[in-house]
Amino acid sequence: MINVVIYSENPAFKADLENQIKNLDGYSADVSLEPDILVLDEDTTKLAALKQKYDRVPIFVLLKKGDKKQQETPFIRYITKPFALNMFLDSMQSALSFVLMSNVGILKFGGYELCPLEKELKNLKTSERIKLTEREVSMLLHLYKAKNNITTKTDFLREVWGYSPDVSTHTIETHVYRLRQKVEKNKNWPELIVTENGGYKLHF
Repeated sequence: MINVVIYSENPAFKADLENQIKNLDGYSADVSLEPDILVLDEDTTKLAALKQKYDRVPIFVLLKKGDKKQQETPFIRYITKPFALNMFLDSMQSALSFVLMSNVGILKFGGYELCPLEKELKNLKTSERIKLTEREVSMLLHLYKAKNNITTKTDFLREVWGYSPDVSTHTIETHVYRLRQKVEKNKNWPELIVTENGGYKLHF
């Protein structure tokens, strides 16, 4: 059961979002239980305290339309209201997946070590360290989680981008291309991130 705890100065909004979450299979919104996800509605003055208290819990900050987003981290995400519930749930699942994978520390595959929290990929043969963006880390985590299964572009849209209306399959292709430029030994013949049947697979 994924427990979502909501902090909001708007009782009606808080109650409505809690009820929507409670009606979903596998979710609860119980303030008496430890949170798996925190939602902070607009009042960003509480963010620092929540981050310090729950340093391993993803925090979603809900912003009013027109408010400027701050720099996101693996544990702090920003969402502008109004938003679709299914998009919000996809983003939460993606954040939880990141926490789950990062908790295991370092992941090894294809001659590399990935440290999600440091956003760094190390080439085990050359000891070269490659800095990654948060999006690139999320892409590699999703490919790692899929093991030998093919990750389609639709999978990436759902798990990494949360079905953002601004994202097309071309955007995904561009991000994969840029990631390959960073990590592939031979950029013309990708060996780590392999294209197969219109999707992508990580070479272990």
